[in-house]
Amino acid sequence: MTFVQLIDCRTSRFEEMDRLMDQWVEQTRGKRTATHAVVGKDRSDAAHVVEIVEFPSYEEAMRNSQLPETDRIFRQMVALCDEMPTFTDLDVARDAQLNTDAARRFFEVLATEDDLSPMTGLVEEHYHDHDPANEQDVIGLDHLRREMDVWRGGFDFSVRIEDQIAQGDRVCTRWSWEGTHKGDFLGIPPTGRKVSMTGTTIFRFGTNGKIVEGWWQYDRLGLMTQLGALEPTEL
Repeated sequence: MTFVQLIDCRTSRFEEMDRLMDQWVEQTRGKRTATHAVVGKDRSDAAHVVEIVEFPSYEEAMRNSQLPETDRIFRQMVALCDEMPTFTDLDVARDAQLNTDAARRFFEVLATEDDLSPMTGLVEEHYHDHDPANEQDVIGLDHLRREMDVWRGGFDFSVRIEDQIAQGDRVCTRWSWEGTHKGDFLGIPPTGRKVSMTGTTIFRFGTNGKIVEGWWQYDRLGLMTQLGALEPTEL
């Protein structure tokens, strides 16, 4: 279970404390178990500082606290505080990655819904799509729907989410799908063949939580080979 520790302190020497944290990061490289750290300053009280540190588990946090470097830096940090810092230990009960969930929902709708109307709640109307298979970028939700209908009309497929990584306003999804070639696809009549494809999509989200831009990379040549449109020697 993911574990989070909140370190709450007051200091008038934040710049020195910030440099101290840089030292700890450098000195514990390859040894620390912390995976993510965020430091915030109170907007109404600049001397009030809160650090949020994430660990894979409580046990890993305890291992981290036992590092000599952690103990030394902590004592130096206390010296920079106006008063003794306080600690709050939290087992994460819910971790809602809202943009990641929305990206996952996009692929669920693409593969399982009878129509693409749910895309309205996921994708912005002025969505900008970057697909190397297209000569020009696709602009607009309606154009995206038409692109998706080409794939849905050609294949009866299921999508598997392999990995997702989120940073800032972007979510990267590594996906795969497999299905049957059931209809015309780019001029190729249905073959009934079982096919599969892998790819990666990066979505950028707007401030309203909707997808506003997307970049696609996928194994189209491999797919065309499976459909018999290309011979392996042509690749």
